[in-house]
Amino acid sequence: MEINPYFKPFEKEIQTVFNEFDHSGTDFIIGERNRIKLFEIDEKKINVKSFKIPNKINQFVYKYFRKSKAKRSFEFANILLGKGIGTPTPIAFEENFNGFGLQRSFYASIHQDYDLTFRELVEVKDFPDEELILRQFTRFCYKMHENGIEFKDHSPGNTLIKRISDNEYEFFLVDLNRMNFHHSMSIELRMKNLSRLTPKKEMVEIMADEYAEISGENSEKLFNLLWNFTSEFQTKYHRKLNAKNKLKSIFK
Repeated sequence: MEINPYFKPFEKEIQTVFNEFDHSGTDFIIGERNRIKLFEIDEKKINVKSFKIPNKINQFVYKYFRKSKAKRSFEFANILLGKGIGTPTPIAFEENFNGFGLQRSFYASIHQDYDLTFRELVEVKDFPDEELILRQFTRFCYKMHENGIEFKDHSPGNTLIKRISDNEYEFFLVDLNRMNFHHSMSIELRMKNLSRLTPKKEMVEIMADEYAEISGENSEKLFNLLWNFTSEFQTKYHRKLNAKNKLKSIFK
């Protein structure tokens, strides 16, 4: 287990949370692969993610060759905060191993209050302040890219959005275990990194326009790049979804 030095005085309580995860806490997200529960330590709401036990091959890989998702989440959160990129404050991670490899693992962070995720902008028609939020979010992404951060899971559910004044919003990245870090990022890589966020052409137009405004790039060029990458992603996504649905119908 590794703990954020600020939370070292609560090491015993954090260890108890990990040990008793299955039998305590409040359910927050119960997914097919991972579970998230809420706990309270020192009057702070704590968000704890329990990762699914990997398959046999990955158990071995995560023990000897690659950092676990829990460890990467903790380390990447610290990198993001060090570069001024919003993400919930990391508290600790824990890995449990047997003789063969990784078993249970956990990642704990401060539970971040938020008003919406990027998904609401995609799914809710005429969302209040939609264009304002989109433009501020694009600036947030530009700052991330300028710092060489390629967020591999940059999908609509992984950005939390909090309103902090009448016309200002803050953004927080979650589900952090898949990231690449670069000395610099090409404009093609930057646009590809934004391509999983929305299938809506009007949203892509606004994002490309704002990115062009702050980067000095040509707006039409950015739109064409981003829309092509978006269309390519959507085609692959729906093809994969259709194949999965066909398999489900066959084995019903």
